[in-house]
Amino acid sequence: MTAAQRYAASRRSARHPVLHDFAAHYDFPLDDFQQRACREIEEGRGVLVAAPTGSGKTIVGEFAIHLALATGRKAFYTTPIKALSNQKYHDLVARYGPENVGLLTGDNVVNGEAPVVVMTTEVLRNMLYAGSRTLIGLGFVVMDEVHYLADRNRGAVWEEVIIHLPESVTVVSLSATVSNAEEFGEWLATVRGETTTIVEERRPVPLYQHVMVGRRLLDLFASSDVDAAAGFVKEGAPVNEELMKVARDDWAASRIKDRRVPKGQRRGAPGSRQVGNGRRVWIPSRTDVIERLDRERLLPAIVFVFSRAGCDAAVQQCLSAGVHLTTPDERDEIITYVEGACRHLPSDDLHVLGYHDFLEGLSRGVAAHHAGLLPAFKQVVEELYLRGLCKVVFATETLALGINMPARTVVIEKLSKWNGETHADITPGEYTQLTGRAGRRGLDVEGHGVVLWQPGTNPRDLAGLASTRTYPLRSSFRPSYNMAVNLVHQYGRERSRELLEQSFAQFQADKAVVGLARQLAKSDDALAGYAEAATCHLGDFMEYAGLRRRINDLEKSSSRSRRSDRRDEVVESLRHLKVGDVISVPAGKFAGYAVVVDPGWSPDNPRPMVVTADRQARRLAMIDFPVPVAALTRMKVPKSFTGRNPQMRRDLAAALRERTHTLTPPDSRSARAGGGGRAGADPEVEALREQMKAHPCHRCPEREDHARWAERYFKLDRDAHTLRRRIEQRTNTVARQFDRVCEVLTALGYLDGEEVTDRGRRLMRLYGEMDLVAAEALRLGLWDGLPAAGLAAALSALVYETRRADENALPRVPGGRTGQALEATRRLWAELDTLEKEHHLTFLRPPDVGFAWQAFRWTEGDDLDDLLRDSDLSAGDFVRWTKQLLDLAGQVADAAGDTPLRRTAREVVAKVKRGVVAYSGLADD
Repeated sequence: MTAAQRYAASRRSARHPVLHDFAAHYDFPLDDFQQRACREIEEGRGVLVAAPTGSGKTIVGEFAIHLALATGRKAFYTTPIKALSNQKYHDLVARYGPENVGLLTGDNVVNGEAPVVVMTTEVLRNMLYAGSRTLIGLGFVVMDEVHYLADRNRGAVWEEVIIHLPESVTVVSLSATVSNAEEFGEWLATVRGETTTIVEERRPVPLYQHVMVGRRLLDLFASSDVDAAAGFVKEGAPVNEELMKVARDDWAASRIKDRRVPKGQRRGAPGSRQVGNGRRVWIPSRTDVIERLDRERLLPAIVFVFSRAGCDAAVQQCLSAGVHLTTPDERDEIITYVEGACRHLPSDDLHVLGYHDFLEGLSRGVAAHHAGLLPAFKQVVEELYLRGLCKVVFATETLALGINMPARTVVIEKLSKWNGETHADITPGEYTQLTGRAGRRGLDVEGHGVVLWQPGTNPRDLAGLASTRTYPLRSSFRPSYNMAVNLVHQYGRERSRELLEQSFAQFQADKAVVGLARQLAKSDDALAGYAEAATCHLGDFMEYAGLRRRINDLEKSSSRSRRSDRRDEVVESLRHLKVGDVISVPAGKFAGYAVVVDPGWSPDNPRPMVVTADRQARRLAMIDFPVPVAALTRMKVPKSFTGRNPQMRRDLAAALRERTHTLTPPDSRSARAGGGGRAGADPEVEALREQMKAHPCHRCPEREDHARWAERYFKLDRDAHTLRRRIEQRTNTVARQFDRVCEVLTALGYLDGEEVTDRGRRLMRLYGEMDLVAAEALRLGLWDGLPAAGLAAALSALVYETRRADENALPRVPGGRTGQALEATRRLWAELDTLEKEHHLTFLRPPDVGFAWQAFRWTEGDDLDDLLRDSDLSAGDFVRWTKQLLDLAGQVADAAGDTPLRRTAREVVAKVKRGVVAYSGLADD
């Protein structure tokens, strides 16, 4: 380093002494974007850092914590999921010591008054509404994975926190790369004050994209592309021509039917089957993929399967195939760690938890990771993976949500996944989030993303996924019932309305309105010009043009009405057709005599099947019947008749010609004319015609020239009206929805003008999407007198959601008073649903009793083995839903006041929190 460089570095450290001290803790230099963000924070500004996965943006959050401790202030570090909070808690404890770091996740409270507290975002939201004393002295809030505010179910919480945090708090927002980071940063500056947006698009480790075609690992992009060859692909990069050839061959082969005959069978023999599908690309098994990656030294790897069952099956396939990726020493270390980490699990439950298979898989270096896995098992997998002992993890996309598990290679089995409703292609943003885990900073010189070739793969579409950089952040914010009562309690209704208009959702809607308003201004200018061009010296031509337009609209409306009446007549005539009726098809390709062989009746779309005189068997449509049709005569149609038999068609057509040669065809033209003309003059139209003829502009020699300008005016005016309506719909959208929520709450007695009633104060303590159902159930006493197990079953219906509804499967539910309470809760939801629809809201979902029996029996003390044996739930799902049930039971206990129900709710918590549920500790998510 030269003297000048040393002097410049000394000046920088003098200006930012805390950053200089912070950077000295690392044995590597901070990247430019990290230094810029840290300098902005030390100078007192908030930051939004948008950077790729694995780029080290969390260092910026850790600097905010370091600055808080150095200046005697508090710092909160918020994450979207409990697993990430737990992981961050352990990281910060290792650096700052357990006395300086706390954890608040709803389930776990560890040193909650520490100067640094890690928490889920919902916990911070609840603290803000409750006015918690823990907020005193708060200087910094780090919002990790802030792009999660686009989440449809939970995203609103991020915006609530950002809007309601005290002005003195500096917000440090960390986001994945999004294409509208500047827009998001602009909104943050609007609501939080000075905020600097720092975007880093370049990955710290180059990423090479491949496609595994059979046994070959081919590059996705052409080697001629300089950026792709360096591992930093840009949008529009050319595709590897060899892959395009594979795609062409694959498509061509799929068009060729493999006509080979299985050994031992004769071609055409009864029961014979064709083999092969004609495709030339062999699809490797999961074990083949792992073994290939191992040979290429591309492990550790994360294989995204997008199916819980698929992840578990993949591990079993590796075990069955004898896959061993660990050395004997590594195997011993894994077994020792797993046994120690799981020693608190009840020994009676180990079998039902799948512990032995889990241990066997890990000892060989493979494991699954998904939401259905026991939280304790997930923590073990994450820790062993970070230690480099677990070599392959088969995971669902939930692994991509910020958990620190970087890989050398990421494999994506398929480019579509189940989104809760249907199988949908993954988006460019999701693809980037998944493959972004490839390439471990400080460990790998390059990362690799591998997509398995599937039949019908289009390399150009895949290249588009891999290179697209346009995935904007979209707000999912909407005011809930709980949010409304908390806001009105703190700020009053009018101030709350103003606060909600500061949301990112309204900010984005308003920005869209700016463009629409610009279009509307241009339309207004053009309208004035058209009106001027239509000026007539004899009178008001726009008034005259309005009369002409009114007449035209009325005549069109009358014509549509007549066509509708005529269609009804046609449908009614087709309803009376029977097999054997001889008709004359009025129009279309098959006009003429025909015999009905199948009436094909349907009230929406009747499609009679007929045989024509020229031996055609066709199913007709409404377009073939512009006028009603009636049977002219009848003839016999053989019961065995089928339109596919040419001889039967010939025979029936000959009989039809014989039957109709003496008939006189009906005059369909006169029938159409009779129904299509002006059946009778409309008095309103006639009156308007008289006004039009009497208007002075009717005699203008340039009348038609003026009329053309007037028509342009009317067309543009119609478009401008549509623009105005769109602007009105987008203006104050969040505030209008808040008003509708308040109307529902007022109707139910939770709000009284600007005041929150006693009922409303109970709702303030109930969070979640079924908040209003829970509050009303408490008010009406639907759960009063239930035993602890019955209350657990009733509460489960408000938290549980079946992953894939099976309409034929009726879940088992407890009977007696518990069953009655569940039914009463469902009826209550139906009443609230009706009230919501009256106010154009759709917040509340139907209660789901799919977990009621399990909740009831677990609270009664049944064994986990017995419960899971009779259900489709995995152990991890059981624990997850039970923890949510515990959370709601705690809320109900708080909201119930000094009543027997409070004691019952606390009894639920005590009885449910046992065994494997109690042992979630800091592993829960």
